[in-house]
Amino acid sequence: MIITGKYPYLRMRRSRKEEWSRRLVRENTLSGSDFVLPIFLTDGINKKQEIKSMKGVYRYSVDNLSSIIDRAIKNKIPMLALFPNTNQKLKDNSGTEALNENNLVSKAIIKIKNKYKNKIGIMCDVALDPYTSHGHDGLIRKKVILNDETVEILTKQSLLQAQLGCDVIAPSDMMDGRIGEIRKILDKNGYVKTQILSYAVKYSSSFYGPFRDAVGSKKALKGNKKTYQMDYGNLNEALREVALDVKEGADMVMVKPGLPYIDVIREVKNCFKIPVLAFQVSGEYSLISNGIKNKIIKEEAIYETLLSFKRAGANAIISYYADYIHKIIR
Repeated sequence: MIITGKYPYLRMRRSRKEEWSRRLVRENTLSGSDFVLPIFLTDGINKKQEIKSMKGVYRYSVDNLSSIIDRAIKNKIPMLALFPNTNQKLKDNSGTEALNENNLVSKAIIKIKNKYKNKIGIMCDVALDPYTSHGHDGLIRKKVILNDETVEILTKQSLLQAQLGCDVIAPSDMMDGRIGEIRKILDKNGYVKTQILSYAVKYSSSFYGPFRDAVGSKKALKGNKKTYQMDYGNLNEALREVALDVKEGADMVMVKPGLPYIDVIREVKNCFKIPVLAFQVSGEYSLISNGIKNKIIKEEAIYETLLSFKRAGANAIISYYADYIHKIIR
């Protein structure tokens, strides 16, 4: 870094004196366009269920999505991310409901595209954990998560989502080789313009608990996901994961969780110059929200943490605060 100037002729506080001056030289800002809004789906008619471990976040029935999507469009949020809370009766060891063209995600894609056309993008999670009775992201045989056999199902799930109108396929399963196989099947069937957002860097984190409540997989989960999600002590491994997924055809990559891995976001951006998304996960949301509720921290902490992702190099942020971003920015 080149240091120019010398005290007392240079005084860094001059530009901090007034609010207008601070705005003038600000390096990073937030707008609605920086966010992806996660939406949880549930069965039923006219439902809006608050998730107990995520105050202010709800599950919506497919017929009741208009209010939250209308608000997202008004706030210029470019994309939604859909996550289903699948009925327990529909779950099995193989996650076959993932391939049902009438499952919650399928119905939501059709509903949103019919009403909103291309006013807002749709991102769909590709993984089996919302659909399996054991809560894992892949098939299991003798307590081992099967890689290649799982990838076969994930490619079919991806193609189904693309056929229904999904704009961005987002594999979050962390199986080896799945990006290349998904890209092949999409291209083979004419979906060359469908984007892939790879959860290339997904750590085996303790911050996912409230999300698993939201999709109904927490109680079902047997064991942990450490044999396929990343060891959170590793950074170089994250770069290798990104390199492989970019080579296989990923258009964008994800770092998840967000705040505990801000260094990883920076390294990925510096090394690959590819669009990078940060996922401010459910545990981060709940910790911050509970801290504000209990007056341990100020509400400005929301903006501060979100801005840290942009400063680190993230192009966009998946955050449950996206639904309130107009208030947060104001």
